[in-house]
Amino acid sequence: MTHDFAQATLLGKLLGNTWQSAFIPTAKGLTMADQKTVHDVTYDLLRTLGLTTVFGNPGSTEQSFLRDFPDDFTYVLALQEASALAMADGFAQSTGRPALVNLHTAAGTGNAMGSLIASYRANTPLIITAGQQAREMSITDPYLNNPRATELPQPWVKWSYEPVRAEDVPAAFMQAYAIAMQPPMGPVFLSIPLDDWDKPALGPAVVRTVSERVAPDAGRLAEFAERISAAKRPMVLFGPEVDRAGGWDAGIAFAEKLGAPVYGSALGDRVSFPETHPLYAGVMPMTIAEVEQTVHGHDLVVVVGAQVFRYYPYVAGEYLPEGTELLQITSDTHLSAVAPVGDSLTGDVTTALTQLTELIEVPADRQRPAPLVRDLHSDLPAQAPMTSNAVYEVISSVKPDDASVVMESTSTMVDLFNWLPTTHSQGFFATPSGGIGWGVPAAVGVALGDRARGVKRNIIATIGDGSFEYSIQAIWTAAQHKLPIVFVVLRNGEYAILKSFALLEKTPNVPGLQLPDLDITSLATGFGCRAVEVDDSDMLAQELTTALNADGPTVIVVPTIPQLPHLG
Repeated sequence: MTHDFAQATLLGKLLGNTWQSAFIPTAKGLTMADQKTVHDVTYDLLRTLGLTTVFGNPGSTEQSFLRDFPDDFTYVLALQEASALAMADGFAQSTGRPALVNLHTAAGTGNAMGSLIASYRANTPLIITAGQQAREMSITDPYLNNPRATELPQPWVKWSYEPVRAEDVPAAFMQAYAIAMQPPMGPVFLSIPLDDWDKPALGPAVVRTVSERVAPDAGRLAEFAERISAAKRPMVLFGPEVDRAGGWDAGIAFAEKLGAPVYGSALGDRVSFPETHPLYAGVMPMTIAEVEQTVHGHDLVVVVGAQVFRYYPYVAGEYLPEGTELLQITSDTHLSAVAPVGDSLTGDVTTALTQLTELIEVPADRQRPAPLVRDLHSDLPAQAPMTSNAVYEVISSVKPDDASVVMESTSTMVDLFNWLPTTHSQGFFATPSGGIGWGVPAAVGVALGDRARGVKRNIIATIGDGSFEYSIQAIWTAAQHKLPIVFVVLRNGEYAILKSFALLEKTPNVPGLQLPDLDITSLATGFGCRAVEVDDSDMLAQELTTALNADGPTVIVVPTIPQLPHLG
């Protein structure tokens, strides 16, 4: 024992352990007063990784993380955790980079689960944190404790972890980032006790980089190229993964060389091919029976960045007609594993498309498919309540070319696709989960992401009245940030899509499908948005034009005629 250490120990016994610990040198050669905390080191790491925007709704177990919030960070306040997570989802999809979400222990994580499912299905890279009770009393299961914190978000995260030691928190964030960003990307979850943040850190966080793309097997890709080249009547399906992977242009080049009809995924959450292109053939149907009918006559189906296939509801049929083969390319090993038919290749779809375009050989006399004929019959002029066809016709007449559409009006999808075809990358967003309540906050997140990456464009969010009420509090955040969003609420007064399912499934007299007495304009005004209900198509066109030039969001309520969509 050195003289200085012995002296410090003696003085510590006389004056108390608190004095002693403040002066004994640490393993790093620093005093406790000089050493950085877990809080300091974690924020340094987040800054290095570019995770400086935090989405959340603060709770008591999160305040130790949020204290002394740095000036170079942005906190996006949502009024409910489900909205906070969906906003982060839209933000990450817009920027192409991870977003950070901060939830309130078990209760907040539970609130966010619906949005988490959508993020997982969309392969959105999110780092989700939730506060946890103090380690010192967790054994007593105190109020706000989450005794099974890592189990709660499963199976809808790629990784779920609570650090064993406070000192491991920065390393856990680095690992979370690495897992979220490696393909297939997706959300990860960290539970962090509230007393960890003030503990001394071991030192600076170790910053690592990871590959965000995995190249497809060259030999198997060459085999796929041979089979595609030999096909007489191929067709192509581009799924959401292509646009997410930045493969828009690569997909166009591949399709144009192949000269085959191109379909989009059923219930797609992204559009990956211009829907005005001469090769575009429409959206795949949702049922096994109708998919079989659609691919009939083609000897090869090439599925890129999509599931084989996205089915719902169940209508029996053959997965593929006799004489038809299928090739699938995806970075998601789960999607390749669950495919009921065909041969799969895993790897980055943009890389695969680029290389396939070079490898395939196409007969010069291959007949090109006839362009898609859209049902663009006009219902104008129109008085409220209007058909959804009339609503989208008006939107198409004023929508800027570069505007992006966020859709959550499932019963009007056909009219939307007819009148508002997607023509550019990141031009369309929807939820892949099947739940509702994602669209409004996701539109907020997309707009915030556009702002963060320096892109100026309008967001047009077409939302059903039932969906709008699920997460109406998100429009407050839109108003606070003065985001360029036009929310077009199609007010048909019912859950029309569920009435279609009731007919298909032969389930009459289902309760709870009517939505009377919703004063959406008053609610929107109360949350700080400009809001109006329109009486006719001329008024709708005028209000849309005004909204597109407004300094902030607008909610336009359009009374519509209930319509039962075709399901299969």
